Amino acid sequence: MENLGKVYLVGAGPGSVDFLTVRAHQLLTQAQVLIHDALVNADVLALVPATCDVRSVGKRGGQPSWSQAAINQLLIELCQQGKTVIRLKSGDPFIFGRTAAEIQALKAANCAFEVIPGLSSATVAPLLASVPLTDPVLGSQFTVLTAHDLELHNWEALAQMAVLVVLMGGKALPAICDRLLRYGKRPETPVAIVRWASQPQQQVWTGTLLNITQQTKAETLSPCIIVIGEVVGLRPYLQP
Repeated sequence: MENLGKVYLVGAGPGSVDFLTVRAHQLLTQAQVLIHDALVNADVLALVPATCDVRSVGKRGGQPSWSQAAINQLLIELCQQGKTVIRLKSGDPFIFGRTAAEIQALKAANCAFEVIPGLSSATVAPLLASVPLTDPVLGSQFTVLTAHDLELHNWEALAQMAVLVVLMGGKALPAICDRLLRYGKRPETPVAIVRWASQPQQQVWTGTLLNITQQTKAETLSPCIIVIGEVVGLRPYLQP
């Protein structure tokens, strides 16, 4: 008998329901099952029907989470039951997510799937903090990286980039600053940290590579986006 289930791998955007795509909003209102990560906003979760089976699988640093293999198996089992399954991920599904692993598992099990792009906090958070990622003079390119494993990166090369956008970097802020300073980034280079971007509790801190760690040492920064570069200095001129 043909399996009529389908898994939608959906990006939830940076947080607020206002930044969902129209397609993501439509699918959430029709979901039979919702499998979501820990950082997905409650207002977004509230869009699903009352009959929807809602399950959290964690996926937040330092918090209990399902293994990727267990998530893959759950998606397969639900799809094979003929369910319309929404696999909801914060931001965009392919920006430092495990979407490729889930797709490979679904394909191996002959499960239908579709990827729905989402707005990434890497580009949305700076804008909501009035920080442009590019500028004709101060930023001809930007580089997006994750702080999940700092040893993966070429810090000498990163120190030469005009603008850096760091995801999952709250706890690693001192190490990030130290590495960039070690490889020649100017100590006065402006830094902005945007926490809970797009949500009512959004906070923004600004400083420099030399002092941002000291300025925020008493703060809980995660979940945040860190922007490093001269473009951060444009913020006062672009704020409403």
